[in-house]
Amino acid sequence: MDEWFKTPLGRYLIEHEQAYFDQVVADIFGFNALQIGFAQSDLLRTSRMQMRFAAAQRLPVSGGAGVQLLAEPGSLPLASQSIDLLLLPHVLEFSDQPHQILREAERVLMPEGQVIIGGFNPFSLWGLPRLLPGCRQDYPWRGNFISLLRIKDWLALLGFEVVAGKMCCYVPPLRSAKWLRRCSFMEPAGDRWWALAGGVYFLQARKRVAGMHLIMPQWNKSLAAKKALAPVPQKMINKVNGEQ
Repeated sequence: MDEWFKTPLGRYLIEHEQAYFDQVVADIFGFNALQIGFAQSDLLRTSRMQMRFAAAQRLPVSGGAGVQLLAEPGSLPLASQSIDLLLLPHVLEFSDQPHQILREAERVLMPEGQVIIGGFNPFSLWGLPRLLPGCRQDYPWRGNFISLLRIKDWLALLGFEVVAGKMCCYVPPLRSAKWLRRCSFMEPAGDRWWALAGGVYFLQARKRVAGMHLIMPQWNKSLAAKKALAPVPQKMINKVNGEQ
């Protein structure tokens, strides 16, 4: 994986994903933000949260955002409801337990906290190399690409509400930097004409927690009128006035 990110296609991916996260995380507020995986880039660099840190299963070979926490994504050594923003870039498709990772994300997120998932779209030009025998063992084609609809279903079952989404990397997964530049016109065209065919998708979801709802009784107005205070008798009023 580390070697692939040094290739022209790997750098192309990092450039476009960094641009997306730079724009989105700057507008999400809170106190604690966590990035899991993709340590080659600091995807939280524009976040305004006080505590920003990265976690990974192992230290990156070179460079990157720097990892402050070594942990399994499906078993984080963090308190429940302690994170306001969680980034999961290309974590689910390279895990044997993607459901557990999402359950763990739901556990550590604060109510109304947000998770941003990045994944490779199997129904795109980037999904085609997975069908070729010579590419199945290479990164990232050896991953288990998960469809956008399936991710949405999993999030809904965990009580998340999808609030935003985007796709990028509409160009074919070419190895040559020259041809990647020549196909760069496909990025703006893809957003407009084939928005669901991007090689990479992003989903931004918010953790919803059901609040307490008071059920008010249906008061009987006629019964309430009968139980109102009785008027003071006229005789009592005259007696009080006479004493004065």
